[in-house]
Amino acid sequence: MADRPAHRADSGDPGAVGGHGPGRAERRAPASSPRRADYAGAVYGSLLAASVVAGAGTLGSFPRLKLVLLLLCTGVVFWAAHVYARLVGDRLVHESLSRQEIRRVCVDEWPIVQAAVPPAAAVAVSPLLGLGPYGAAWLGLAVAAAEQVGWASVAVVQAGAPRRLVLLAGAVNLLLGLTIVALKAALH
Repeated sequence: MADRPAHRADSGDPGAVGGHGPGRAERRAPASSPRRADYAGAVYGSLLAASVVAGAGTLGSFPRLKLVLLLLCTGVVFWAAHVYARLVGDRLVHESLSRQEIRRVCVDEWPIVQAAVPPAAAVAVSPLLGLGPYGAAWLGLAVAAAEQVGWASVAVVQAGAPRRLVLLAGAVNLLLGLTIVALKAALH
């Protein structure tokens, strides 16, 4: 994910890291400028994965394989939705769509899927840790929340933000993750 070029961080918009930033035409960096990594998809995908685990946990004991597949499939569906929305947005601003542009958008949004992999892997290996389905769900949720905080913090560090903003980004994302944890606990 860190090697992924990012259009949103190139916009010059301080709110672009971790968000969806300005319109596509404003996001393009000059061809000669280097592209910086953007972690918005990874942060979003991690929060999505945490939500999937929490939601599945409200249904009771959820089989591991189903939870792994649900995490991965949800990541792919949301990735496809983001790709479609961006491509439609490009059409709305009258930009032609080439295969190269479609491929670039697919690659740009791929971290949404990649973020589902660590929680899915945690759920898959949970029997090796002696965890039952309930423990597997909590492990998947913890991995997703930790991943979310980590990617958000890395994004802010990469943007060159001062330490207090790195701590703030980590705290905000921890709060979001803990909100999902609290909802899972309350709904279980």
